[in-house]
Amino acid sequence: MQVKVLMVCLGNICRSPLAEGILKAKVNPTNVFVDSAGTSNYHIGSKPDARSIQIASKYNIDITNQRGRQFTVKDFDDFDLIFAMDNSNYKNIVSLARNQKDESKVHLILNKIHPGENMDVPDPYYGGTTGFENVYKMLDKATDVIVKEISNL
Repeated sequence: MQVKVLMVCLGNICRSPLAEGILKAKVNPTNVFVDSAGTSNYHIGSKPDARSIQIASKYNIDITNQRGRQFTVKDFDDFDLIFAMDNSNYKNIVSLARNQKDESKVHLILNKIHPGENMDVPDPYYGGTTGFENVYKMLDKATDVIVKEISNL
């Protein structure tokens, strides 16, 4: 059975494309399908932010073929696990949930490394290059935990 994982941020150009790329690099694509989306419609069809592409490339991950898309209710049907990058997007996703089953699929990604703390992955858009490096490191740690959990399914 293939596990389907969705990474979600606001615009789907900074954090969630990085999370998608990092997790994809760690899993067997036959066993795990990874995608990303944004809760807003700001960047539908856009490439990831150049700084996300650059930081991913630094770690030998190519995210240049990703394109922004908006999260939809259908994603609850298509994905087993949905990881929000922050509390605001978590609330936006959960507000679209049709039932408890939908809602149970949604998690804050940093709770994987800081259980129950409900921490946000900071949006690096206005934070310069170091912001992207910091986000990469957070997501790298969180996806390590996700990989271990998926392998136990």
